Amino acid sequence: MLRRSIHLSVHYSTFSLSVAFDLVKMQKYICRMDKQQVIFRDLGNMEYKEAWDYQEKLLKESARRKSIVHSQQSTIINEGSNQEYELTTHDLQLTTEHHLLFVEHPPVYTLGKSGNIENVLMSEEQLEENGIQFFRTNRGGDITFHGDQQIVGYPILDLEKFYTDIGKYLRNLEEVIIQTMADYGLKGARSSGETGVWLDPDIPGRERKICAMGVRTSRWITMHGFAFNVNTDLSYFNNIIPCGIQNKQVTSLEKELGKKIDFEEVKERVKKNFEKVFEVELVNGEW
Repeated sequence: MLRRSIHLSVHYSTFSLSVAFDLVKMQKYICRMDKQQVIFRDLGNMEYKEAWDYQEKLLKESARRKSIVHSQQSTIINEGSNQEYELTTHDLQLTTEHHLLFVEHPPVYTLGKSGNIENVLMSEEQLEENGIQFFRTNRGGDITFHGDQQIVGYPILDLEKFYTDIGKYLRNLEEVIIQTMADYGLKGARSSGETGVWLDPDIPGRERKICAMGVRTSRWITMHGFAFNVNTDLSYFNNIIPCGIQNKQVTSLEKELGKKIDFEEVKERVKKNFEKVFEVELVNGEW
């Protein structure tokens, strides 16, 4: 990110209004001059609802900032000629912040907004008896499980500073996990028509999903994200039809490699690959 303040004095004459200043394009141009920073926070083990609320708070703050800048831009254009406005680095680049949150959740099943409740194979009473929470969420996707020793990653990114393409964003999230798996000698892959990361997706009877994904965007700001099984207790997946996909298995790094994996080491590798794939710099934030 730029270390100095840039001041552009823009005079909006009658002619200039015919080629109205596009603030969003200027944001993208300036951000390409250096790597964008993403604030990283490891939230540790946190209840699902608390982490969800925190994501919403970060998204709403970015959306508020973006709305203010877009409103200023519209006001300038609408007021006509002889309007002078000073655009600073804050206007051009710092209107929104990027975040990446890591978290582990106590056992919880979450259902996407278009998910099918019939893919939950336990009753409310059974869930309560087994100490498993359940939430209907506003993300995409169907049913999945979160629990200990699973890396849940929640990127809150302003995609207007990257690209306005949800498909590309999901493919890049998948690529982060695929490259992390390669660090452990495993070949992660995509399955046609099924978001997430798999092993042997094209071999009937051997398809195994290791990372589920589901996201939401508002004003091109993302939330929710991915769930990467490291040393996860896979027996919890027996109580659901994971992602609503019948007759396919779920796996973990531990199961594939036949041993417990250093959880903190995997986190560091995911962070490194996130920086590489998204071409950003992670900076530690306070929590």
